[in-house]
Amino acid sequence: MKVLIRIVIVLLVGLLAGAALAQDAPAVNLVESCAESYDATVDYFPDKSEIEYAEGFEVEYFDSYKVIRVVRPWRDSDVTFTYVLVQCGTPVPEGYEDAAIIEVPVSTAVSMSTTYLPHFVELGLIDHLVGVDEFDFVYSPEIRERIDAGELVELGGGTAVNVEQTIDLDPDLILTYGLGIPDYDAHPMLLDAGLAVALNSDYMETSPLGRAEWIKFNAMFFNREAEANAYFDDAAGRYNELVALAAGAADRPTVLVNAMFSGTWYAAGGDSYIARLIADAGGDYLWSDDDSGGALSLSFEAVLERAQDADIWLNPNFWLSLDEGAAEDERYAEFAAFQNGRVYNNNQRIGELGANDYAEGGVVHPERVLEDLIAILHPELLPEHELFYFRHLE
Repeated sequence: MKVLIRIVIVLLVGLLAGAALAQDAPAVNLVESCAESYDATVDYFPDKSEIEYAEGFEVEYFDSYKVIRVVRPWRDSDVTFTYVLVQCGTPVPEGYEDAAIIEVPVSTAVSMSTTYLPHFVELGLIDHLVGVDEFDFVYSPEIRERIDAGELVELGGGTAVNVEQTIDLDPDLILTYGLGIPDYDAHPMLLDAGLAVALNSDYMETSPLGRAEWIKFNAMFFNREAEANAYFDDAAGRYNELVALAAGAADRPTVLVNAMFSGTWYAAGGDSYIARLIADAGGDYLWSDDDSGGALSLSFEAVLERAQDADIWLNPNFWLSLDEGAAEDERYAEFAAFQNGRVYNNNQRIGELGANDYAEGGVVHPERVLEDLIAILHPELLPEHELFYFRHLE
């Protein structure tokens, strides 16, 4: 009988221990708190992200930490930046001496690019934002409200960043980017000051969905994978529906982009972000035979020779009308798209201080950009669509 009682007691203790363990194991990521007690058998990140389109970063999950590697921080880079994100309340793992160790979820952050600001909005993290680079560059109404209320600090961008002010602000995280050019990069100065810095290289992605997927990168520092996954799945689903719609178009209008700037016509390369958008919208980009992801430096004459008869002209500098274009250079009137009134610019949504939402919200909303482009190239496919980022120049 005593043996039986001991067995029952052991079983009860085991059940109670298992129940306690189940209570300690979070059902979702901890977004506002630390682990109360560390257990090596617990997975502290039940919500995880998988990377489908972005090529510039990768993530590996462990029970109490996650390792992010930014493998393409800037063009022609041969370095990788590694970030070990450790759930607060758990020990720092060994073997990552050359990596940046950052406790998550972070509470306060600085954004050094406007392309990250929509992430704070869409993920419900506005209250965690404490600083930005330049106020005038911000379009987002939600972020502008915080600026107007005096709740954000302007820190300056690039090598003009105010390091002392940033130290005083003492953010848990600074999200920035690198160009690989010492005269322009802020991150070496911020790292030398002992601040926690993470490089986001969304601008390097040539795929619109790849660029938008960097919302998952920023979300990981806040343990907001679930929200980022849901947001991105919706955007990607709509984007791919639109690609399929455009693929059924009867024709593919030819497309010219940009205009002269300081004596040079910088056209997007054939493997660039804008070239991919045009192709996905059912257009024939006139430099699609080029295999570069950057900009092509062309003369006016070279562009005229290839694109004089282009059906559509997109994004000519900062024009708000065709008259502005003609005043800039009367030779623009030689293009058929100009003559036929088929010129569109991505400046429909401009803030009072000149911030352009296409360059901000458009990055995380590629489906909205694609809707506009399909409506421009194939109005019969989206007859009820009203242009969101683009305006028809008259």
